[in-house]
Amino acid sequence: MLSAIVLTLNEQKHLGDCLASLKWADEVIVFDSFSNDNTEAIAKEHGAKFIRHKFENYGAQRDAALKATNADWVFFVDADERATPELADEIRAVTASPSAVGWWVPRHNYIFGKLTLHAGWYPDYQLRLLKRDRAQYDPTRPVHELVKLDGEEGFLKNPLVHLNYETVDEFIQKQNYYAHYDAERLRLEGKRAKLQNLITRPIQEFLRRFITYHGWRDGLHGLRLSLLMGYFQWVVYKRLYESQE
Repeated sequence: MLSAIVLTLNEQKHLGDCLASLKWADEVIVFDSFSNDNTEAIAKEHGAKFIRHKFENYGAQRDAALKATNADWVFFVDADERATPELADEIRAVTASPSAVGWWVPRHNYIFGKLTLHAGWYPDYQLRLLKRDRAQYDPTRPVHELVKLDGEEGFLKNPLVHLNYETVDEFIQKQNYYAHYDAERLRLEGKRAKLQNLITRPIQEFLRRFITYHGWRDGLHGLRLSLLMGYFQWVVYKRLYESQE
């Protein structure tokens, strides 16, 4: 048995289409953090099981969701993601004759409405298909969750469709949040920032995105993304440097 689980908080905009793409799963669960929009109604309209659970952090929420089902396999999908029929067929095949207990799923990221295959945004593997009793989430990683597997891992070929950042403002808001988390994580790991890091790290990140990860192939779109990611490396190290002061 396979359960598709969607974590939600006020996801009425995306949830309907997401659930429609998961009709092939044996069970669909919407694991909600007390939404105050139409998320619950949409979930029930699509026949999904609706569970409320207080949100602490992403790792803890996913770990709690794993315990909310008795299914053999769990497939985590975000509300702004869509599973294609090809991906559904591949998941059915690997869970019927498993050679691994966890599977990394590639993603097609649509950023500002454009499919982005370079600048580090593809294949963007996510460990989302899990043998339920052989996986748990690391409680020390509240963001950018880390799965601990008791067994082998594999890589799927067919991607999830991810309707990622729609606007530059949304991108900046999210990356500011991640930069704050990354700076704090580096501080807790005992890492220190030098003044020159405020120059070298952003340049390195830009070159990594634009040259190494072929962001130039996406033209001005790739240039803008690479520049933005370079800027947020500056934000990370600025915050880390300030915390030392």
